[in-house]
Amino acid sequence: MSATPGPREVPPVTLLESRFTRDDLPRLRMLVEQYADHQGLTEPRRGEFIVAVDAVAVNAVEHAGGGGTLVLQRGNGHLACHIHDLGPGFSADVIPALAPGLDGHAGGRGLWLAGLLTDELTISAGPGGTRVTLAVRLPR
Repeated sequence: MSATPGPREVPPVTLLESRFTRDDLPRLRMLVEQYADHQGLTEPRRGEFIVAVDAVAVNAVEHAGGGGTLVLQRGNGHLACHIHDLGPGFSADVIPALAPGLDGHAGGRGLWLAGLLTDELTISAGPGGTRVTLAVRLPR
C-alpha cells in the first residue's frame, strides 16, 4: 500500500526586488499593488496588504538607516513581502500587545498595524540587520 503524496511545496517565485529610500515609497506602494492585483489578491485584502507593507517600509526608512530592500514573492498560495534593512535590529517583543498608545509604548505602531492586516508577520534580526516578512493568503 502506498501513501498518496501531499501537495508539493513549490519554491517561491520572486515577482519584485527593489532597494528603496524615502523617495521611493510611493513608487514601491504602486508596484506592490500592481503585483498583488496581478496575483489575484482582491480588495479589501489588497489594500490592507499595501498598508502593511508601507508601514514596515516606513519603519526601515525611519529607524534603520534610511531604506532597505523589498522582495515580493508568491509561493504555496501566499503572497509574501520581505523587507530587509541594515538597522541595529530588535525582537518581536517590541510589538505592543495592546493598541499603541494604550499600553504606555511610544512606538510599535507600524509593526502592530502590519500584524493586524496580514496573515503572518515574522521578524528576524541579527548583526546583518532586520528582516520583516509579511504574508497573506491568496484566493484560490
